[in-house]
Formats: sequence, structure tokens, C-alpha cells
Amino acid sequence: MVNISINTPLGPLFIEGSRDGISSISFVDTPISETIEVPPVLQQAVIQLNEYFNKQRREFSLQLAPKGTVFQQKVWKKLQDIPYGKTTSYQEMANQLGDPKVIRAAASANGKNPIAIVVPCHRVIGSDGSLTGYAGGLHRKKWLLEHESPIKQGKLF
Repeated sequence: MVNISINTPLGPLFIEGSRDGISSISFVDTPISETIEVPPVLQQAVIQLNEYFNKQRREFSLQLAPKGTVFQQKVWKKLQDIPYGKTTSYQEMANQLGDPKVIRAAASANGKNPIAIVVPCHRVIGSDGSLTGYAGGLHRKKWLLEHESPIKQGKLF
């Protein structure tokens, strides 16, 4: 495993991975020491994340290797189907997974997503349109949703 941290408008972002792909992208409060040699898969993550923050990228094309259960992997894959600038609710996600009763399991898997931004768990909100939990903090979730919003009038939340 190798890692790197990059500065973003939301603070340091820690990226971890190997030749197999990106295993983690997470917000941290302070930069973490970096590996000296960064493999190409992490270099691409840095480039694409910087493009995202500069509004030059809406979709990512990175090799991902998150570790999780079969159900978590299924939820994380479904998260990647949420388009840039759009949101969905936990209930809608459970319905798309084929069982409206898995809402809590889907919400839990969403909360354990190890790859922030690229696997856009920030695009999942409450059924009533409210902001709900986000591992990186609700202030970051709000910023990300406003960053992606096609509506540039005032604030969303």
C-alpha cells in the first residue's frame, strides 16, 4: 500500500492504494506523511480529483479496489450510478437494490464507503431532502453538493 495526501478546498484528502487500484480516499484534518514513490494509479487520482475541484471533471475513470462485504460492494457500485449534480435518497437506493426493507443496511453501507467523492456517497440525502450523515462531515457534504449543483443561486442548504 502507498498513500499520498493532497490539499483541496475542503482540507487535506488522503488517497491510498496499490497496483490493484484505489482502496481509500478520505478527508483528514491534517496531512499524513506520504510514500516517496507514487504509482500511476494514485497519480491519476490526484489529477482527476484536482480536475473535479476545478470544475473540469464530472466523472472519474480510476481503477478502484475498495474492501468490503458483497452487499457493501453492491451499494458502492450503485452509488457510482448517481449522476454528477443529482441526488437520491436512502429509500430510493434501497428500492433500486431490489428490497425497500434494506434501507438501514444500505445507509450503513453508504456510511462505510471508503472512497469519498469518486464513489459519491455525498449524493445520498434524506427522503425529505435534508442533509444526513457524511463521514467527512456535513459541512463537506453540503459544499460538495453545492459544488456540483447546476443551480448557482444562493445556497442549497
